[in-house]
Amino acid sequence: MIIPPHDDAGPLTAFPKSAPESLRHSARSTPLLMLGAMGVVFGDIGTSPLYALRFIVQSTESAGIAHSMAVMGSISMVFWALILVVTVKYVLIILRADNYGEGGTLALAVLAHRSPGLSRRVKSMIGIGAIIGLALFYGDALLTPAITVLSAIEGLTVENSALEPLVVPLSLVILIGLFMLQSRGTHKIGVLFGPLMLFWFLALAGLGAMSLWNDPTILLAINPLYTLDIFLAAPWVAFVSLGAVVLAVTGCEAIYADMGHFGRKPIQYTWLFVALPALLLNYFGQGAAILQEPKLVGFAFFSVIPQWAHWPMVILATMAAAIASQAVITGVFSMTQQAVQLGKLPRMEIRHTSAADYGQIYVPRVNLLLAVGVVLLVLIFRHSDNLLAAYGLAVTGVMVIDTFNAGIVAGKQWRWPALFAFFLFGAIGFSDFIFLAANSLKIPVGGWLPLLFAIVIIIILDTWRRGRRVHLEKVRNDSLPLSLFLERADKNTVRVAGIGIFMASRIDVVPGALLHNLKHNKVLHERVVIANVVVDETPTVRPENRLEIERLGKGFYTVRIHCGFFETPDVPQALEDARHFGLALDLNSVTFFIGRETLVQAEHSELPRWRNWLYRVTASNALSPARFYQLPPNRVVELGTQITI
Repeated sequence: MIIPPHDDAGPLTAFPKSAPESLRHSARSTPLLMLGAMGVVFGDIGTSPLYALRFIVQSTESAGIAHSMAVMGSISMVFWALILVVTVKYVLIILRADNYGEGGTLALAVLAHRSPGLSRRVKSMIGIGAIIGLALFYGDALLTPAITVLSAIEGLTVENSALEPLVVPLSLVILIGLFMLQSRGTHKIGVLFGPLMLFWFLALAGLGAMSLWNDPTILLAINPLYTLDIFLAAPWVAFVSLGAVVLAVTGCEAIYADMGHFGRKPIQYTWLFVALPALLLNYFGQGAAILQEPKLVGFAFFSVIPQWAHWPMVILATMAAAIASQAVITGVFSMTQQAVQLGKLPRMEIRHTSAADYGQIYVPRVNLLLAVGVVLLVLIFRHSDNLLAAYGLAVTGVMVIDTFNAGIVAGKQWRWPALFAFFLFGAIGFSDFIFLAANSLKIPVGGWLPLLFAIVIIIILDTWRRGRRVHLEKVRNDSLPLSLFLERADKNTVRVAGIGIFMASRIDVVPGALLHNLKHNKVLHERVVIANVVVDETPTVRPENRLEIERLGKGFYTVRIHCGFFETPDVPQALEDARHFGLALDLNSVTFFIGRETLVQAEHSELPRWRNWLYRVTASNALSPARFYQLPPNRVVELGTQITI
């Protein structure tokens, strides 16, 4: 029951005496965080040597460039891409743009949106960019697991081409098994990811160094003039090859997206002292090997591996590819959770698979869609080279959006000199656009696939945004102001013992479920609590800022529950904590009331007919509020209502 000190109207200002500490990385040492980052953050970019250089050199040579120039120029482009795009842009600059310790395209968009002095037009551009970035991220997530696993398994054919028929079936077995594993959580085997990826990076570095020892002349490719030589000799070929160079930096967005799990410093240290040196040694080692033996270009990664180590490296590469795929899948779940919390996607089931790690979540619906998409990609394309032609467009699109938002943050929040910020991020943005333009040439030969998928996602997201606005406007216009209702609350109304908690999207109007309960049952509870969940533009919310409680008089209370976009709302737990604020609730005796809305098309809708239909279908498939807010099933009453939009 509620035990109020008195029933006068006014806010309750008591604060909790104690609050549990957030499950963050601050309690873990830097070396452990660095080890964990190897298995999660750098899985994608760490497996790019499996396919990147091979595809770059082949695409350059196919246009008639001499072998030695193609190899030296390709290595030079890879080197400077890793230095400028990954190290300078993401590791040294964009990692500074943390949204209360969190990173990622959506977190950066929210951070940029909070910048002071922005016009409505710029804020709209940020919002649209966030939707496009989210859609492109999903498109990239479809391709990454298929490419990495196929590239690793194709190592079987280096020694024995007769094993080629096994590549697709084995890849499917690994990928399907990986997606089936998600529902059980990866926290139990996740502890192996870091050590395995550390061993992978050490193997990359060692094998590359051995090849370099045989022919160190490839180190001359550090000179950017080798890149310039290709542009001068064949400008169009060099421009087209930039679409392949992006393959060496895929996964750079994960460096920023996973900052909240490991912190900025551990990620920077891991990249600068482990991942970057290992990748450079391996790329230069591959370059040295194929410079001496042109026929090895098709197996560039395996060209640096001694025959005795071939099969162990195939196994290790497969394990690294699975870890990279797991990192991408986890990223999709995390991004989906953010999108749901920020209202960009409808409610859906989000399960926490670990009590110790808030980042370990599982989204069944997304996992199924992603699994079906990846399997279809493998069955349709069947070879990594075919998929590589479609890869890169989504990555470069996200890079452009990140640069735009980071530039706003630097100028408006970091207070960098306007001229300096303009030229720095202008130069970075120009290079991003060059990469994007080069990758757009892939559209006819496979790039249409992630682009088509992204367009479908954008249409769904935009329809949800527009429909939700019309929907909430309709509810607001048809609702009774709470202040007016309270004036008449005791007139001819029967009050019964007990507590009624009404979930509402607003706390200034009367919830529809409350009006329906009053209309049909002719009673009001002795104590009425109107609960509203608000998602703040921060990843997490401190316990002392979780609740806003106001006593309205006549037994009515409003409770505003704040949560971050990285948190899953737990309304019963929040109401249990309300006792620390002076509002004691016995959740074993309360009744939760929620409205179940049936949407029908209005005769004159603000939405086009097809958008109206799509929004209603999407809304009808959203997870019920009772499950999403984790309400106890045996204490929930749903009251139906019909809304025309």
